[in-house]
Amino acid sequence: MSAPLRVVVADDHAPTRETVREALEAGGCEVVAEAGSASGALAAAAEHRPDVCLLDISMPGSGLLAAADITQALPGVVVVMLTASTDDDDLFAALRAGASGYLVKDMDPDRIAPALRGVMAGEAALPRWLVRKVVDEFRTEPRRPLSLRPKRSPSQLTPREQEILDLMAEGLSTEEIAARLFVAQVTVRTHISTVLKKLRVPDRAAAVRLAQEASGR
Repeated sequence: MSAPLRVVVADDHAPTRETVREALEAGGCEVVAEAGSASGALAAAAEHRPDVCLLDISMPGSGLLAAADITQALPGVVVVMLTASTDDDDLFAALRAGASGYLVKDMDPDRIAPALRGVMAGEAALPRWLVRKVVDEFRTEPRRPLSLRPKRSPSQLTPREQEILDLMAEGLSTEEIAARLFVAQVTVRTHISTVLKKLRVPDRAAAVRLAQEASGR
């Protein structure tokens, strides 16, 4: 018999955590820790090294930021969002932050455990209507020539990500970048995490060096 899936559940609404815990345990999973904030989720993930972190998007500190931090610091931990949000921007932000699935809270709780096991088996944990949105998003992107070479160039960044990389190269802090662009610091951190992932570099300094090399500076 295989070991139960070990899960960290993070949501600032205690009754929701209780419902999810009961559903997961009934489905054969082990809830190793609970958290009510992004920082708490990261700490629990670092301490327990679960198979999956199930994160709410809107908890204090941002579930999106927690997803980015966990997937960057603990690449062996799978992140799945469990949220009330059906907003397209939240969906794609979650995927960019490294989430492997996006579950909506109005789903049958009994389906959460099977969905997480599916993710561990390499399946996509997305409601059907969200799968349609992902497909449509890729269809509307400009077609690019097929390349089998690994991508590690700043050219693969979105205009906003490139703008943030340029500001990083100017030596601006996260707080200064947020002020310059009139966005929240958590938004900047999420973009920076995505830039590091796309460029496959460990930190901001390495991203800046790569950008400078690409520009011939």
